[in-house]
Amino acid sequence: MIEFFSRTRLCLTVLFHMLNIVSNKVLDYRNFLYCIQNAGFDVLLINIITSFFISLVLSLQIVKEFLYLDAAHLVSSILALSFIRELSPVLTAIIIIGKVGSLFTSEIGTMVVTEQIDALFILGINPVYYLIYPRFLALIVMFPLLNLFSLLTSFFSSAFICFVLYNISPDFFFLNLFYSTIYSDLFKSLIKVFIFAFGVSIISCVWGIKTSGGSKGVGNSTTSSVVTSLLFVFISNFFLSYVLFDNFLSVFSVI
Repeated sequence: MIEFFSRTRLCLTVLFHMLNIVSNKVLDYRNFLYCIQNAGFDVLLINIITSFFISLVLSLQIVKEFLYLDAAHLVSSILALSFIRELSPVLTAIIIIGKVGSLFTSEIGTMVVTEQIDALFILGINPVYYLIYPRFLALIVMFPLLNLFSLLTSFFSSAFICFVLYNISPDFFFLNLFYSTIYSDLFKSLIKVFIFAFGVSIISCVWGIKTSGGSKGVGNSTTSSVVTSLLFVFISNFFLSYVLFDNFLSVFSVI
């Protein structure tokens, strides 16, 4: 427990340095592009495939109930709100944590146990700016883009399953979707995504920096990083949803 609070305090310190525009941060562009590839292009296909099938399953469960109530015009509206507000941000976060967060932790943890961090200090290089800053920026840039791809994939896969199984035309589906989409929800969803990116990037890197105990310690830090990041996303998602969206208003009131 003491170790957890120590790491949490270090996370806040690192976040302050990342957001401090006065500090003289030097970005290693090769390292940054490497992180962009890991946090973006290497995750994109997994993100699209996962979003496609998750949205298919959700559509299967929801559409038939609305058709039973003779409310086909509400199908795309409810699905769009579900994807924008909750499903796409959280699903993208889970994929990034499993694929990218674990990679960042294991990379930095391996550098710690092999004393490469000490070598950076000897060379006069700040490991926070050399290792954490490019990873932090990479997730800030790629997280919203991956969330956008997840949203688009979810919309098209839902339209596909509605047309194939329930004979709801894509024109009708997207007309109601665009008519009912509240653009403030898109902005609020973007806020949620940025907060997820802040938390996941800082937790992944700090847990790597605090690694000790050789190869076993790297494995333990990686596992702990993934679990902690998931808990951060799930807990913060509840409070962000409560604060950002109309808490006690039915979604039907805005459709």
